[in-house]
Amino acid sequence: METSTTLTGLLQSVAKKFPSRRAISVAGKFDLTHSRLHELVDSAAAHLISAGIKPNDVVALTFPNTIEYVVLFLAVIRVRATAAPLNAAYTSEEFEFYLSDSESKLLLTPSEGNEPAQAAASKLNIPLGSASLIQIEGEQQQTKLKFSINQPESDLISNPVNSVTELINEPPDVALFLHTSGTTSRPKGVPLSQHNLVSSVKNIESVYRLSESDSTVIVLPLFHVHGLIAGLLSSLGAGASVALPSAGRFSASTFWKDMIQYNATWYTAVPTIHQIILDRHLNNPEPVYPKLRLIRSCSALLAPVILGRLEEAFGAPVLEAYAMTEASHLMSSNPLPEDGPHKAGSVGKPVGQEMVILDESGRVMEVEVKGEVCIKGENVTKGYKNNDEANTTGFLFGWFHTGDIGYFDSDGYLYLVGRIKELINRGGEKISPIEVDAVLLTHPEVAQAVAFGVPDQKYGEEIHCAIIPREGSNIDEEEVLIYCKKNLTSFKVPKKVFITDSLPKTATGKILRRLVAEHLVGGKLGI
Repeated sequence: METSTTLTGLLQSVAKKFPSRRAISVAGKFDLTHSRLHELVDSAAAHLISAGIKPNDVVALTFPNTIEYVVLFLAVIRVRATAAPLNAAYTSEEFEFYLSDSESKLLLTPSEGNEPAQAAASKLNIPLGSASLIQIEGEQQQTKLKFSINQPESDLISNPVNSVTELINEPPDVALFLHTSGTTSRPKGVPLSQHNLVSSVKNIESVYRLSESDSTVIVLPLFHVHGLIAGLLSSLGAGASVALPSAGRFSASTFWKDMIQYNATWYTAVPTIHQIILDRHLNNPEPVYPKLRLIRSCSALLAPVILGRLEEAFGAPVLEAYAMTEASHLMSSNPLPEDGPHKAGSVGKPVGQEMVILDESGRVMEVEVKGEVCIKGENVTKGYKNNDEANTTGFLFGWFHTGDIGYFDSDGYLYLVGRIKELINRGGEKISPIEVDAVLLTHPEVAQAVAFGVPDQKYGEEIHCAIIPREGSNIDEEEVLIYCKKNLTSFKVPKKVFITDSLPKTATGKILRRLVAEHLVGGKLGI
């Protein structure tokens, strides 16, 4: 495939190379080829230009996982504007913050709208647009994008189609604007360029050997880098195909049916979703499972015990990876079996970028010595938006600082110890809550677990933990503590155990450790 320095250029070359191969489907509704997807994107791009969208304008999109979203997202970046995808479940106040912080010029929603988002846009005087894909009956079933924008007539531009063909996407164009998940602080705005995105897509394609014969079902929200870049864009960039669940989001009950229908060869998910898929397999197994090349896990650490159960259940290598919004997703991954061993508990080797472990003075650490994981690469953002303080601390010594503590083993595999801000300092002993999580998850009756630090008069900080028991389990605090004493050094044993049926999570299923502490210690979870 020809080399391209922009994501748009790569997708255009794919549409020429594999015009009639399936690109994207909605279970039971639509199938679009790469060439038809390309035509719909250009058509939507013409609508955006006629509505007065110019290069560098920010366009916010809030959709479930639908084809309309995919077409509009690609159309926004096609016109050299910046796409700012937002979680459709946000409150009006949250929409107001994100729309205002991104300086959005237009908000796009599904045709049925989104009341909180529209209320926020109205308050900020941001115009609204909506789109739906319709199927036209005829000799050959055709799909057409129905598009409307509430713009004043004076803002409309004539002959937009010619304007699209004249537009050339450039590598530095800011294509995507996202916010960090804010697990430890206020979300920071992250601009990612066309070149950042195409670099990341190529890194993902190379490590998993994605090709036009691959197929996946998207289980993660497409307003987040994991689903958007690892699931969707990397597949489209390889000439492969993706299917979207008909409900517009992950559904455990239709997941395997969709995987079989679309001949899926792999999927990528967060540990919470892997756990849901595993639980369903144990309680309600499918008559047959597809033959997968790989299962990928990312966005939170996968306990080795869960990795083992997944491999046993579905007969495919489970490859854990490490990623961040600021790196346009992928930073490191375990390799496919033909390229080397994959190690449980490790997030693999750096992919397509330089990676070092630094101490606080910027010195590179030796093998097996812990320090901060730092990276450099074509996929890494040039800096946060309007945040000099974060840029100064985030790019010290010429490296991007991830905020994660880790070390390399002698084979060059990375092991993460925890977030710098989340390490628990118990009387001078620095304890990684991740290590405690991993032990808790090995208990057969524990479905989800999280350890966290709380202020303590004697030690400065003390360890508490929360667990969600497996269905039908009667596990109590005493049993959890006995198990911890058997499997953890004494100073790492939690002082208190909370048993609950829910934990605060990000939209992608990452447990918000900081909020767990606030909710539980503040008694807000009703335990």
